[in-house]
Amino acid sequence: MARLCFEELRNRIEPLGIVPGQFPTLLALWQQDGQTQRELVGKLDVEQATMANTLNRMERDGLITRREHPEDGRARVILLTQKAKAIRDDAYAAAGDVNANMLDDLSEEERSQFIDFMQRTIRTLRKS
Repeated sequence: MARLCFEELRNRIEPLGIVPGQFPTLLALWQQDGQTQRELVGKLDVEQATMANTLNRMERDGLITRREHPEDGRARVILLTQKAKAIRDDAYAAAGDVNANMLDDLSEEERSQFIDFMQRTIRTLRKS
């Protein structure tokens, strides 16, 4: 299921110039631009090295810039470029379409249960 969702998302967002590995970081920055790498690592629950590689690719692709942190000389803030800001609505729509397509054969009650089961499973896995 994860592979199929990943592929469907990739097919829908690749024309926007982004890949699924960048999507969680973009979501976090669309919600709050100007975060540090450390803040993103904490919010997205990924390894520091993974985030560093993702940010390097995003900078290469013209999606982010990095600036000195105004209060911490060791940190840098990650800022979205106009390119990243311009694709926000289309990327949200693409993800929404994937979610709707994935859940299309389920009733409203089944959708609610499915999402509840996934959230509970994720919480359980995070505790272990």
